[in-house]
Amino acid sequence: MKEIVLKGVPAAPGIASGLAFILDKQEYLVTPRAILEKEVPIEIARFEEALIHTRQEIIEIKKKMSNELLGEHAQLFDAHLLVLEDRALIEEVVKRIKKEHLGCEYIFSEVIKKYVKIFSKIEDEYLRERVTDINDVGRRVLKNLVGEHKLHDLNSITESLIIISHDLSPSDTASMYNQNIIAFATDIGGRTSHTAIMAKTLGVPAIVGLKDATLQVQNQDYLIVDGRKGLLIINPAAETIAFYEKEKNRMEEFRGQFQDIKNLPAETTDGRRIQLYANLELEGEASSAKINFAEGIGLYRTEFFYMNRTDMPTEDEQFDAYKRVLGIMAGQIVTIRTLDLGGDKFISSLQIPKEMYAYWGWRAIRFCLACPDIFKTQLRAILRASHFGKLQIMYPMISGPEDLRKANAILDEVRASLRRENIPFDEALKVGIMIEVPSAAMTADLLAKEAAFFSIGTNDLIQYTLAVDRVNEQTADMYQPGHPGVLRLIKLTVDAAHAQGKEVSVCGEMANEPHLALLLIGLGVDCLSMSPLSILQIKKMIRTVSFANTQKVANEALQLSTGHEVETLAQKALKEFVPDLFNAKNE
Repeated sequence: MKEIVLKGVPAAPGIASGLAFILDKQEYLVTPRAILEKEVPIEIARFEEALIHTRQEIIEIKKKMSNELLGEHAQLFDAHLLVLEDRALIEEVVKRIKKEHLGCEYIFSEVIKKYVKIFSKIEDEYLRERVTDINDVGRRVLKNLVGEHKLHDLNSITESLIIISHDLSPSDTASMYNQNIIAFATDIGGRTSHTAIMAKTLGVPAIVGLKDATLQVQNQDYLIVDGRKGLLIINPAAETIAFYEKEKNRMEEFRGQFQDIKNLPAETTDGRRIQLYANLELEGEASSAKINFAEGIGLYRTEFFYMNRTDMPTEDEQFDAYKRVLGIMAGQIVTIRTLDLGGDKFISSLQIPKEMYAYWGWRAIRFCLACPDIFKTQLRAILRASHFGKLQIMYPMISGPEDLRKANAILDEVRASLRRENIPFDEALKVGIMIEVPSAAMTADLLAKEAAFFSIGTNDLIQYTLAVDRVNEQTADMYQPGHPGVLRLIKLTVDAAHAQGKEVSVCGEMANEPHLALLLIGLGVDCLSMSPLSILQIKKMIRTVSFANTQKVANEALQLSTGHEVETLAQKALKEFVPDLFNAKNE
């Protein structure tokens, strides 16, 4: 079989090799499961039992509808019964189980998908509409084979697989905290899409913006994912496999070089101290932050509490999670970002049309101000948890002082209610804001008088400043972290905060990149928050450069006219000051 190489946008570094699993947008998710020859009769029997059980369910529904004078509609289920009794479909499933030695639920899902595609292409409108019947029957059978809760759950994957998908939503990636997912690649997306962010957090290689990977890759194809160069290799040749095995070993040796600095401070050669924090997507990642010597949590993204569920998280549920994270961090700062929903992150349990979650409109703090009951529940949980550790909060997507005052007014109401109930919380809790839109950066002097600290979310700041959708591969080349407009807004924010004696951190993806982190330090940023796995290499960079040199690079960058020129300058500086990191990043 001929080797095929696809080129996309590097999203998370590393190399992985293994079998492909195509994650499509069907209602159900079933992964291949190998079986032994002696298990074939068992799988066939399971399949037949599921068909019988599904048939009984449909007959009961039909009977109930007939009894409730809905006889005409009850006849619709005759079509479902015909699908269950289709001998061609049943025989194909049985034949493939015998031939391919894979679990019946996977084989059945593949056959159903095949039927759906065939019927979708039929010109006759009546027959084409039978696709709905086929899908519904397929879901019912699969539910009886694997259980309803597992039909949508990526955590149900039990084999080491590489996920290939057209796209992955934040709710998809929130389900990927699973050691059996060793890499993923998508047709669309940019380098700061949530798919890329989650990949870095999970520590797995990832590629986005491949355009047609889902068309070129087949389930169970052997793949190599090179997250450094954005290469997806399908059915690699023997020499390619051997080359990448050597590369993986060499990368492991390189990572081992950071161990000698793990307990040392992130301090430049001329004494400038930089705090290095970790970004947290899910509670379970707090341990990774500790293992990688984070000095605290600079960004705890709490919206994942609200995804992949049919109800709203309770106050106690959130309180318990925040308290556990504080316990793991053992006295270190934990910065909780209040609910940031909107754009590509929406709540399944709220019946709100998806188009209302626009990138440029109703999201983050605007959503919270419009839904104060949801906001107050989270604030109560955060305040209660603040009694058990060093916790601070920040509001996302603040556009100016008015937003901050409205949010603080609600926070004050919650504080007052807890006092009335004699529930303890940290009365000195720091309240900061995210600087993510140009209007916030341009009013930073006003905001700095009222906010305890700033955290610059460079991912959104770049997106909103340059009018570039950061999850769209069509505009991937226009997404420029080094754009002069972006650098000037960062500098404006830092200067305004420092004039009021306030600290500024950066928690966007710029902090993960050594050459861009070097630039941020030169612009005066006090703290960097990033994927836990990036902390030691950024510390290596900081301990190798002088603050004076980073300032010189930043000042020169502020005089340049294009993002490309800035990136080139920063790369050149990294190569000069920290050649090991430059070579590792660009080879």
